[in-house]
Amino acid sequence: MDRRRFLFGTGLTVAGMALTLRSQAQAQVQTPDTAAAAPNDLSSWQNVRAQFAISPDHINMSGFFLASHPRPVREAIDNYRRALDDDPFDVVEKVEFGSRLRVERAVAEYLGGKAEEVALTDSTTMGLALIYHGLTFKKGQEILTTAHDHYAQHESIRLAAARSGATVRKIKLFDDYQSISADEIVSRIRKAISPATRVVGVTWVHSSSGLRLPIRRIADAIAEANAKRGDADRVLLVVDGVHGLGAVDETVAQMGADFFAAGTHKWIFGPRGTGIIWAKSENWKLLRPVIPSFADGPYGAWMEGRSLGETEAQWVSPGGFHSFEHRWALPAAFAFHREIGRARVAERIQTLNSMAKEALAKMPHVRVHTPRDPELSAGLICFDVEGMKPEAVVEKLLAKKVIASQSPYATSHPRLSPSLLNDEKEVEQTLGYVRAMA
Repeated sequence: MDRRRFLFGTGLTVAGMALTLRSQAQAQVQTPDTAAAAPNDLSSWQNVRAQFAISPDHINMSGFFLASHPRPVREAIDNYRRALDDDPFDVVEKVEFGSRLRVERAVAEYLGGKAEEVALTDSTTMGLALIYHGLTFKKGQEILTTAHDHYAQHESIRLAAARSGATVRKIKLFDDYQSISADEIVSRIRKAISPATRVVGVTWVHSSSGLRLPIRRIADAIAEANAKRGDADRVLLVVDGVHGLGAVDETVAQMGADFFAAGTHKWIFGPRGTGIIWAKSENWKLLRPVIPSFADGPYGAWMEGRSLGETEAQWVSPGGFHSFEHRWALPAAFAFHREIGRARVAERIQTLNSMAKEALAKMPHVRVHTPRDPELSAGLICFDVEGMKPEAVVEKLLAKKVIASQSPYATSHPRLSPSLLNDEKEVEQTLGYVRAMA
C-alpha cells in the first residue's frame, strides 16, 4: 500500500469513526437520559450504595455537602459530553434550544408542579439571589428572616435590601436547642409579622442545627396575616429548601412557599452545579429578571423590538452557555430517586439518623442539638463533645477514616449526616469512635 492509498484509507476510517460517534451521540441526544432508564436492581440498600463511585476507604458522613453522582447520572453526563465534543453546535441547537422545558418537566414532576413553574439555576445561592434581587419593595417595607439561616440567605437579603431600600429584621425561632417546638416556631413568626413585612425568608432544614421547620404551618400562619392585605402588600414566603429536597418526603408545590430555591447537587444527587427555583405561575410576575435569559420570550422581544409582558419562570433562568452536559443530565437524578422510591429514600435517611441521634443522646459526654422528633429533623445531626472543639472532633473522626464536617457558622458544631451512602454498620462504627472520645 503506497502512502496516498494509506492516508486515503486512514481518512475514511477516521471519518467513519466520526460518523459512527456522531450517530451514536445524536441517538443519545434524541433519547436523553437513556442511562436513567437502564434496568437497575435497587431493591437493596447495598445495591443503591453500589451505584456511587465514592471511595470505599472512608465512611462518608458528609454526603450532603456535594453529591457523588450515582451511575445513571454519571452516564447521562458522559453521553451528553461526548455528543457536545462531537458536534457542539448541532447538539446545543437541538437539545438546549430545540427541546425547551425538558429538564423543567422532570423537575416539576418531582416537585408536584408544572414545567412553567420552574427556573433553572446553578445553586441555592444563585436561586436566592435571583429571588430577592428580582422582587421590588416599596419604601418602608421589610424582609423578615431568622437568626439561624445560612450566609447565602442572609447575604442575598442584605444585598437586595441595600439596593432597594427595604429594611431587614432577624428573629430567633427558639432560645436554646432543648426548647425547640413546632408550636413555638410558628408562634414566633406569626407574632413577628408586622404591617411593614413584605417577605419572610426561612430555611427548611437548618445546616446550623439540623432543625427542620414546619413549612406548611408557617405558610398557613402567613396566609392568616394576608387575609386582610392587598396583593401588593401580601407577605411572601421564600424558602431555602436545599437540605430538605431529596431527604424529606414532602411535595414542594403543596408546602405553601411562594418561592422555593434549592441546589440539586446535594440530597438529590444531581449533577454538580445545578439548582432550581420553583414558584406558582402567578408569582413569577412579581419578579424582575436579574440576568438576561435566552428564553424565547425575552429573546424574541429583543429580535422584534417589542416590549415584554409579565415575567415567566424561564425568563429568570440565567442565559448564556452553561455546563450543558450537567444541566441536561439533571432528569437522570430525579429518575434515580423515583426508581428507588421517594418515600423509601426519606424513610431510610430517617432510620439511620434516628439510630445515630438516639445513640449519641445516651452518651454522657455528648450533647445533641438536632431535635430527635423526625418531624423536626431530616438528614443532618449537630452535636458537641464535652471538652472538645468542633474541629478537633472532625479531625479525630477523620483519623479513623470517617468524613464528618462542622457547621460553618459563628457558633459551630460537628455534624454527621447518615445517608444512602451509608449502612447501619458504618453508623455504629462512627458512633463507636464518638463514644471513645469520652
